[in-house]
Order: sequence, then C-alpha cells, then structure tokens
Amino acid sequence: MVGDFRELNTYTVPDRNPIPITQETLTQLSNAKYITSMDALKGFHQDILTPKAKKLLRILTHCGIYEYLRMPFGHKDFPSHYQRMMNTIFPTELSEGWLIIYIDDIIISSDSWSLHLKRSARVLHKVAEVDMKISFKKCNFGFEEPKALGHILCGLSLCIDKIKVAAVLLNPIPQNKKEMIPFYGLLVSIGNT
Repeated sequence: MVGDFRELNTYTVPDRNPIPITQETLTQLSNAKYITSMDALKGFHQDILTPKAKKLLRILTHCGIYEYLRMPFGHKDFPSHYQRMMNTIFPTELSEGWLIIYIDDIIISSDSWSLHLKRSARVLHKVAEVDMKISFKKCNFGFEEPKALGHILCGLSLCIDKIKVAAVLLNPIPQNKKEMIPFYGLLVSIGNT
C-alpha cells in the first residue's frame, strides 16, 4: 500500500538538513585507493515513526484506516530526516573525512588496505550497534574502481558506466520532440559522470 502525501507536503515546514552534493562527494573520493560502498536495506523502513507522525501519515481506505509503523517513501522531509539520523550515528567518522553518508549509502575511503579494513570494521561495528540492516547485494567491499552513487570511480577521475553507454546505443534514434526529451535526459545523466 502506498500513501499519497502531496497534500501533507504542502503544509509541512521544510527540513533544511543538507544532503551532500553528489559531485562534491565524488570529488572527495577521488584520492582514495580503496573504497567500500554499502546500502542500508530499505533504509527509510528501518526508522520507526513517532506516534504523532503515525497519525499524520494515516492512509484512509474503504477497508479502514491504516498507520505506517516505519518511515514510508513520499514525504518531502524524510530524505533530510534520514540523512540527519545517519549523520548522528557516524559523527566522528564523518568529521575525519574518510566516511561519506548519502542518505542510505555509506561510503568508506582509505589510502591503504590495512587502514581500509580497520575503517570498514569500525563502520560495521556501529551498524550492528544500532541494529541497522545492510543490503549486501548492493555492497562493494574494498574496490579500487567501485561504483558509488551511480558512478564508477577510476582513480582520480570518473568512468562512464558501460551499462549507460549500452543504454544509449540500444536506444532508437529519436524521431520527434516527444522522443527526444527522455533521450536528452539520458545523455545529460551520462554527461554528469
């Protein structure tokens, strides 16, 4: 079941907690020799709602009234809220500059393998302490050219993902303006790598 929170979003005072800018984050990672990226499994759904939030996020159906127990998708402030929550779990690591949190993505960077193992263990220990679940299918441990935030990091630069190149090559050539708009969006997303 999915809630439509557009009306609630219009009355919500915006949460101004900043979310990292992808390009700045990727620049921060450019000097790392080893990178690990982890993804919180269904990140939003790991955060329990307050009683007040449960009431505000109720869903009315012909079968009755339902309340979310955990944070759903769709409310405009939840990405900022989740970012703040993650930042409070890892304040020291973030201030030391080798850990990046991008909403539900956890990225560890290091210059040496032994240091990388120590940092990864430290982060995983904290993840276990707060009972956070990690999606191991979306994790890349200790790679020299990992995929992070939808980009492939190649030493001091970004590489274009071969899957994105294939998407362009396999796409039919746009024949009109309506077909050109999504194709242009695809090219812009690749151009940002």
